Amino acid sequence: MILGSFATVVAYRVPRGESFVTGRSKCPSCGETIAAYDNIPVLSWMLLRGHCRSCGERIPVRYPLTELAMAALFAATVLILGTADAGELALGLALCALLVIVTLTDLERRVIPNAVLVVGAVIGVGIAAASDPSSLAERGIAAAAAGGFLFLIALAYPRGMGMGDVKLVAVMGLYLGRAVAPALLVGFAAGALVGLAMIARKGAVARKQAIPFGPFLALGGIVGLWYGDAIVDWYLHAFFPG
Repeated sequence: MILGSFATVVAYRVPRGESFVTGRSKCPSCGETIAAYDNIPVLSWMLLRGHCRSCGERIPVRYPLTELAMAALFAATVLILGTADAGELALGLALCALLVIVTLTDLERRVIPNAVLVVGAVIGVGIAAASDPSSLAERGIAAAAAGGFLFLIALAYPRGMGMGDVKLVAVMGLYLGRAVAPALLVGFAAGALVGLAMIARKGAVARKQAIPFGPFLALGGIVGLWYGDAIVDWYLHAFFPG
């Protein structure tokens, strides 16, 4: 939950060009510095009843939800991946944190910051190089293939796909390797379902409404992290036996 709280700071400050390394957290409404006892994940929000202690302005519920989501993702990743391979687990936890930050920035600002992706890529390559250097070639190929695939889609349909999505998928390839393929399938399927639901509800007007695609890719990334290799193995054994 502490890392989830930090993720909200990164997601708020980086798109606005502010440093997330230095400076105390402040209320965006009144500018008052937030005391340490008011900055305890989830608990402080509940005790304050979702309002700033100084000005009474509402504190968005996305803050405690993000803290809880990060804790749940970390716990599930440990339970599903196990602790036998420390390198894979570290990659998984780092990817969860990256995808949470990207989801927040894309939902709020419709942007996936280059700075976040670059740091995420460096961390991913660093962990892979230290724990399993032989996997770097596969990860590089996966990043190039996934990023290249979305780049072609972005060229063909620029209104539906941003370059931030392209770079995000490339970084996901570094973390997931071949498991980025089912991650992409899940991301596109989830996005298509939401799009169809919007059209069914609002009709042709929904076709002109832009929705951020990063959160759907993030969902696919989590599925790819947890079950991607199993899905790939099932597909290969089912359709290419022997």
